[in-house]
Amino acid sequence: MWMGSERSKHDAGYPEGHLKVDSLEFIHGTCIFPFVYGDGIYYNCISIHSDYDWCSLDDHFQGRWRYCTGLDPPKCIFPFTFRKKLFYNCTKKGYILNRSWCSLTDDYNRDGKWKQCSPHK
Repeated sequence: MWMGSERSKHDAGYPEGHLKVDSLEFIHGTCIFPFVYGDGIYYNCISIHSDYDWCSLDDHFQGRWRYCTGLDPPKCIFPFTFRKKLFYNCTKKGYILNRSWCSLTDDYNRDGKWKQCSPHK
C-alpha cells in the first residue's frame, strides 16, 4: 500500500496492484487498440507488469487501464494485404498449423501483426 508523499514508478499507473482504481470508468472503459505502452505498440491485451492481461483506455498509456475479458481481443482488419494479395476473410495461407488467421492492420507484410481466428472460420 502506498502511503506518504514518495511514489515509485509503479504507483504512477502501472497495472496489477500498483494502480488504485477509484472510478467505474476503469472497469467499464473500452480497450483501445493499438496502444503505446513504454517503447512498444500493442495490438492486443498484454500482461507486462501484471499477472493478468490488461489493456490501455488511451492510445498512449496514461495510467488508465483495465483487465481484459474474452470480449476484448483486437478485431481483424479487412481487407488486409499478405504476400501481395488482398484478403477479405480469415485465411489459412502461410500458417503451418493449417489454422485460420487474420491481420490486425491493413498490411501484414509491413506490420507483421496478426491473431488466430475462430477455429470455425
